[in-house]
Amino acid sequence: MFDIVVGNLLSPIVLFFVLGLIAAFFKSDLKFPSGLSEALSIYLLIAIGVKGGIELSHYSLATMVRPIMGALMLGILIPVMTLLIVRRFMKMDVKNSVALAATYGSVSIVTYGAAIAFLEEQRVGYDGFMSALVVIMESPAIIVSLMLLRIAENNASQMARSSYQLGIFKEYPIKTLFDKEVLKEGLFGKSVFLLLGSLFIGLVTGESGQPLVKPFFVDLYPSIMMLFLLNMGIIAGHRLPEIGKHGVKLFLFAVMMPILWGSLGVLIGAKIGLSVGSATLMGVLAGSSSYIAAPAAMRSSVPEANPSIYLGLSLGVTFPFNLIAGIPLYYHLAQRVI
Repeated sequence: MFDIVVGNLLSPIVLFFVLGLIAAFFKSDLKFPSGLSEALSIYLLIAIGVKGGIELSHYSLATMVRPIMGALMLGILIPVMTLLIVRRFMKMDVKNSVALAATYGSVSIVTYGAAIAFLEEQRVGYDGFMSALVVIMESPAIIVSLMLLRIAENNASQMARSSYQLGIFKEYPIKTLFDKEVLKEGLFGKSVFLLLGSLFIGLVTGESGQPLVKPFFVDLYPSIMMLFLLNMGIIAGHRLPEIGKHGVKLFLFAVMMPILWGSLGVLIGAKIGLSVGSATLMGVLAGSSSYIAAPAAMRSSVPEANPSIYLGLSLGVTFPFNLIAGIPLYYHLAQRVI
């Protein structure tokens, strides 16, 4: 385990992230233009989706049933359980609790991409359909989180009492699930839309599209990932001071949640028959937290929630933890379990 962590720390991807942290710590004037940052995000979403779609074309629907069911279960369970933990044990207000549930219930595309690079460095194979599970886990998490927000807006005190009994869904009509705005945010937000669209394109074109896709979206992927993580290091470095304002309890929360949910993801991956590499990726998806899709939804839907809490914890603590120690931890656990 120690050798895996050290090897991951010395990989170019992690070192570029650390370089960004150092730049922020010493207040360097290094920064990425907003347009370039957006372009890199779009590139990664399309690359992951297209590659996943091409690989997905090799599998039958019967092969996908169990992984899809496992991903859906995690995508629904994690935001609900995160809300219960934050409300019961951290006594946080409803607005910030819902924002944290959304952030930690959703997934990080970049953490997933870094995990793929890690597995390739370790020469560990994984199933191509795992990229499809990224979308499957992100959409329900956003929809469930926005539904929890509707519940909170309807009756915050009633939600708090019922949540301890795992009865939060009984306090609001089932039509909330089919709220037009909730579904629109969950299915047509930038991250989900690009992943779904590129996944479909890769699935339809299959191997015949590989020659066109490979030079740009496969061969250049590791290099683009390094640039993106350099930028993420700068952003995370600027967010770190905000975490200290909220005490040690939140810092511990941001470390314990990925360990708890990541371990659950690995165990479910093992239970449904995934390989070591695929179970590792399932753990990464379960243990990661969103700092793009979910925070964007929370900024517009829950303006009262404090971004320095949900975005600061996700980007400033959980993302670096997963990048440095979480991914090797989930891989080590998958090796032991499978």
